[in-house]
Amino acid sequence: MTMENHPFRCEGDQQLQAKLILDASVAAARAKIDALPEKSVRRQLLATSLRLTKAMSPKLHGMLEQCAEKLRLDIPLEAFVYNSPQLNAACIRPESGKLLLMFSSAILEKFDEDELVFVMGHELGHHLFAHHDIPIGYLVGGKNRVNAKLALQLFSWSRYAEISADRAGAICVGNPDACARALFKLASGLTTGLIEIHIDDFADQADEMELEKPHGKQSGVSEDWFMTHPFTPLRVKALQAFFKSNLAADSGVSRAELETECHDLMGMMSPNYLDEKSEVAEAMRRVLFAAGLGLIRCSGGVKESEIEAFDSLFGPQAYSEDLDFDSLEDLLKKRVQHANQLVPQGRKTQIIRDLCLLAVCDGRVTQREREYVHELGRSLDVSGNVIENCFIRDVDLD
Repeated sequence: MTMENHPFRCEGDQQLQAKLILDASVAAARAKIDALPEKSVRRQLLATSLRLTKAMSPKLHGMLEQCAEKLRLDIPLEAFVYNSPQLNAACIRPESGKLLLMFSSAILEKFDEDELVFVMGHELGHHLFAHHDIPIGYLVGGKNRVNAKLALQLFSWSRYAEISADRAGAICVGNPDACARALFKLASGLTTGLIEIHIDDFADQADEMELEKPHGKQSGVSEDWFMTHPFTPLRVKALQAFFKSNLAADSGVSRAELETECHDLMGMMSPNYLDEKSEVAEAMRRVLFAAGLGLIRCSGGVKESEIEAFDSLFGPQAYSEDLDFDSLEDLLKKRVQHANQLVPQGRKTQIIRDLCLLAVCDGRVTQREREYVHELGRSLDVSGNVIENCFIRDVDLD
């Protein structure tokens, strides 16, 4: 069975990946990576980690083979463990016909067998669905950054990809409690018997984030907003929905209902207000438009990369020197006042994140640009810590 027609793959993952693969910037990045001298990750693992052979750990290999069989994978697997107190695992794209999996020493020591099977299935899911074909780290973290709109699509796809991988883990273990326990431990770092895990309580955190409370104030927004993974409580709720669907139970709800619920859950992290037709979304776009113009003007000379990034969000030729820049400051104040009356606090954070994507489009952030974003953040009641988490790492700071 190919990755395209796997029945349990998340629709959001499949649709966005198909779109991104055709994007010229993604294709160019893939071609550039393929042209680089071959770098052996396996050689590095052999030098710095312990390869877990069948003789060393027949039980672990049996678990891996169980996962490969359930996912219908036909590729030799090689497992490595490295010394780390962090609970972590990873799947490396195949080298020399072998699929490489890495496990931290902590995760092998502190997870029970069912929890490990979920983790193994999750990592194998990334290979099954060819998630490595989109080099997201290179595209959003390298020197040649993509435009702001593509960056947002990449972040959104990556979160959906995690949902697909979670479903692969669920298929392998077949135990909803084990899936949720594994995610609980990964999120909290807690493995002690002093804590009794109540999965429903943990999942309920997703309902208490208040991202859609129109006039409430949020005490803080998790930096997960600006990462490639969904909120962990959202992942738990997405798995609960999966196990209630006919993909996991004959009498479950339809695939269409499952995907609708997952779309709503992911929407809590990245409401697509750039295309959304609503009064709230329009207020958000109007703030970002005016703030984006102000950011470009304060950066010490208008750069072509800034204009391209702005146009990528608002359409071709959205930026023009004929715009009324003299009244821009007053216009932005009025739009911010309107947004503060209408837009939920969590969604105002999205405006800041998108403004930061504009700020880093040329690979560097000037002190004035940083100050400008913080000024806007204060007017929207977004904390400075959240703003700093919005800035993509590895940019040059003046």
